[in-house]
Amino acid sequence: MATALAVVVAGTWFGYQQLAGPSCSGEIQLTVAATPELAPAVGDAADQWVKDGAAVGGTCIAVTVASADSVEVAAAVAGKHGATLAGVGQASGTAVTPDVWIPDSSTWLLRLKNNGATAFAPGNGASIARSPIVVAMPEPVASRLGWPDEKLSWTDLLRAVSSDKPLRAGIVEPTRDAAGLSGLLSLTAAASASGGDAQKATTGALRALATGRSALRQDLLARFPRSNDPASIASALSAAALSEEDVMAYNNTKPPIPLAALYLEPSPMPLDYPYAVLPGIEPSKASAARVLYELLTTQGFKNRLAAQSLRAPDGNWGEGFRALQGAPSPAGGQSTVPPAGVGAAGGLDPVAIDRAVSGWSIATQSGRMLCVIDVSGSMKTEVPSANNASRAQVTVAAASRGLSLFDDTWSIGLWTFSTNLVGSRDWREIVPINPLSSNRSKLEQGLGFVRPSDGNTGLYDTMLEAYKRVQQDWEPGRVNSVVLFTDGKNEDDSGISQAKLLSELKELADPERPVQVVIIGIGNGVSKAELQSITNITGGGTFVTEDPTKIGDIFLKAIALRPNAPR
Repeated sequence: MATALAVVVAGTWFGYQQLAGPSCSGEIQLTVAATPELAPAVGDAADQWVKDGAAVGGTCIAVTVASADSVEVAAAVAGKHGATLAGVGQASGTAVTPDVWIPDSSTWLLRLKNNGATAFAPGNGASIARSPIVVAMPEPVASRLGWPDEKLSWTDLLRAVSSDKPLRAGIVEPTRDAAGLSGLLSLTAAASASGGDAQKATTGALRALATGRSALRQDLLARFPRSNDPASIASALSAAALSEEDVMAYNNTKPPIPLAALYLEPSPMPLDYPYAVLPGIEPSKASAARVLYELLTTQGFKNRLAAQSLRAPDGNWGEGFRALQGAPSPAGGQSTVPPAGVGAAGGLDPVAIDRAVSGWSIATQSGRMLCVIDVSGSMKTEVPSANNASRAQVTVAAASRGLSLFDDTWSIGLWTFSTNLVGSRDWREIVPINPLSSNRSKLEQGLGFVRPSDGNTGLYDTMLEAYKRVQQDWEPGRVNSVVLFTDGKNEDDSGISQAKLLSELKELADPERPVQVVIIGIGNGVSKAELQSITNITGGGTFVTEDPTKIGDIFLKAIALRPNAPR
């Protein structure tokens, strides 16, 4: 997972920091994983420990500082705590979780907590460094937009990437890169506030970025122009959301065309490098971790940060920091508008982050899906928090919003179910599964005709038939899935039993032709155990909410969490 940057034996005194000298005994092993651009500064600070000869309570400290990509540690932590992060995947078999983790952004901690790691409660979490998010452009391109004299906004950038002759924009996969996620949040916020069809503008922005996405930051940087030739500049990458440190490091390599850093307004969510003491470590290690944190808040450490082109947490910088042209004053930007993804109180907004990640995942992947909506009588129940719209209306609205995010390469069909909808059959095909290039208007019309019946919930018969239908015309290279919405338990006395359904699904399950099942339970009338018994066999997931107004976000999150398609 991570390659060791530096291994240093260090001692510290906890409390008044008295020197213990050579009299310390024993050894406390403290492991630290720091994001690569920060690891040298942390390693140098830890190295100073051994020179000072300090210890905790007379016990020697051994510290291993490892350079580790944030996404790799996040995958390991997610695996340990049962979380699933869209786009991250599983950790490598050799991945281990450290005692202290310093990722590049607090968004990693928030995503873990908000996506299944409910027991994940790291200690401290305070920022020890900062790097603003900028839009990097080759200087000739930036000059055409008025840099460095004109102050540009994210709305200006949105206009530039959406024009008839758009900028060649790129992004590092925002599900795996915090700088990419910050840029995505800011651009989609600009699209949402653009007026007119905000959803269309947002989807257009996502797809514009998707054409220039890269899995790795170094791959993206390599796509900037490598020659002064006008043709090279025109065909190369023109804009990408990166950290200030990324731009400074790139320009330090003396490229033929340096990058300009555009500090757009409103200021994006910066990289904040939280110091996270992971839960479950021994008290002695926790004491050592607290002292290490103290060392990383001194003026000396601020100067070490400057050597790595990083700022202190408050936006100021240490000695030797060479600010880029157009960089805001040391305390950072002066915008009074909270950055995208950040609430008015300054806290990160988990809903905004989840929406951005989910929207990106859906807009940039392709799949084949059968959407199945419960139209039993209980779906007539009014939802006070949705202006007394019925559960069915709220569900249809969520499906309609989701539909606008899927591009024409998706294949989607629509069923409804209750009991005895077509003779004795519980389900009705509204629109068969076909590519959206020819099916979109039919689906929109079909959703408009979804109405609750007076029947019960024929869940088991419908689920079995939906699974068979998707598996029947299974397509390689895509995730083939059933997404079912319901507000009740199975209530079909003439249908198959739960045991029969599970037995049939086990027989049908084929690892060479997998069908993922996502079930979204609405209200307090569902049985999560009943629904999970199905998805435990098929793969996928069960999501239950008593608040129907949340099903839109749950729907998008559920689709985004699907595994990569087998080929």
